[in-house]
Amino acid sequence: MAFGTLAIAEDTSRKSLADVAYERLRDRLLMLEIKPGDLLNDEQLAKDLGIGRTPVREALKRLELDRLVVTYPRRGTFATRVEVTDLAFISEIRTQLEPLAAARAARVASAATREHLRDVMKAVEAFDVAGASVVETLRLDASVHQGIYAAAANPHLEDVLIRYDNLATRIWCMVLDRLPDLEHHVREHLDLLRAVIDGDEERAAELAKEHVTGFEHAVRTALFAA
Repeated sequence: MAFGTLAIAEDTSRKSLADVAYERLRDRLLMLEIKPGDLLNDEQLAKDLGIGRTPVREALKRLELDRLVVTYPRRGTFATRVEVTDLAFISEIRTQLEPLAAARAARVASAATREHLRDVMKAVEAFDVAGASVVETLRLDASVHQGIYAAAANPHLEDVLIRYDNLATRIWCMVLDRLPDLEHHVREHLDLLRAVIDGDEERAAELAKEHVTGFEHAVRTALFAA
């Protein structure tokens, strides 16, 4: 899965205020800090973020395209609800597209991109799962998935996968503290990254599919055990 797209650190001076507002609000929505069903008041959000209302409104429009918020006439904008029934639909799409992205990344990634993925591998190897916070775990997961999506060098595929990874992340956050083998989930990224770096398309696709199906199974197990 992935945090999916929790903001990865970069120089915010290069971003517009709308971009900054989008990333900060997206992260709060993904981590369920903004709870599903909460009303989003652009004036209050602008105060919280220290940003004007216009960039916040632009960010909310982007978040609506991502299906993270929904706007109702005369009622306002709300955080979309996390529907566990959507898990099967999201997984159905991801089991098709994640292997495609992984195989393509293994085939077309540049030498510089493969070197970046090696750095991501080192971060995964050094990661202290037991001592990490939820945010740190989600950021690590995001760095893996975003790295592979970018390595696939297909911006349209990358855009779709990021959106569905975001939706999966919200469901993951509901059960993260109940997952019995989070260590395994984190470490299995290593074989996937290695296959991409080594240019093994078939293996990369296989591992990507296993990762998505394993995620769905783990979430369902945690939900039913609650």
